[in-house]
Amino acid sequence: MLRRVVLYFMTLTIPLFLGLVAWQATRYTDLEKKIEVLVTEQEEWIENNKRLIAGIAVLSSVERIEHIARNQLALTKKRPEDVLQVQVRRERSQNG
Repeated sequence: MLRRVVLYFMTLTIPLFLGLVAWQATRYTDLEKKIEVLVTEQEEWIENNKRLIAGIAVLSSVERIEHIARNQLALTKKRPEDVLQVQVRRERSQNG
């Protein structure tokens, strides 16, 4: 009798374990695909950020800004002695 119970138990559990292994393998494959998609997306974001940073560097260069100021806006550089600096001091209040 015990032998029959063990035989039935093995007959039922072996396919169950095989099914679990197959399910786990499928799940692993799906997760691997998702990781590949995310890695590709991350690489695209990084490349886009590099392009944007390079664009910022080009657009904020002193030479470019100076060229626009002189040629398009007709601005001129002031001499240091032509600049008047004003300092405003804030008084501290009695309450804090």
